[in-house]
Amino acid sequence: MAISVGDKLPDVQLVKAGENGPEKIQTAEYFAGKKVALFSVPGAYTPTCSAKHLPGFIEQAGALKGKGVDEIACTAVNDAFVLSAWRKENGADAVTMLADGNGDFAESLGLTMDGSGFGMGKRGQRWSMIVDDGVVRELNVEQPGAFEVSSAEHLLGQL
Repeated sequence: MAISVGDKLPDVQLVKAGENGPEKIQTAEYFAGKKVALFSVPGAYTPTCSAKHLPGFIEQAGALKGKGVDEIACTAVNDAFVLSAWRKENGADAVTMLADGNGDFAESLGLTMDGSGFGMGKRGQRWSMIVDDGVVRELNVEQPGAFEVSSAEHLLGQL
């Protein structure tokens, strides 16, 4: 069953793509005491993710923070090295990259997809959420192939 508004995020380990390399983090600790605009992409460097999803959060970073968001984070079933390179190439300094290399976070949220037809294996779905002190306050899950409700602009309108 997929996570819902009002649910607490599951406590799993992710890898933060930090300036000094990969850093293991626990979600319970990372999301505690702050409001986070969190979004998931099926994969770094994929077309919609690179052309629309990430750029929207880069462009709207100031507006999101102006509405009380403490941090903007992106998660994907990629390793921390890939997410770090993607962040740097896109000038996404305002976005924290949280690698879910084994898909454990996506699986625990109930928000996986099968990208085997594209040679991608199990991935996280495209979605966005507002997480306040570890609790999901807004959740926007896209239909397969769509990019409508998970954008930074849509999330901004929910704040």
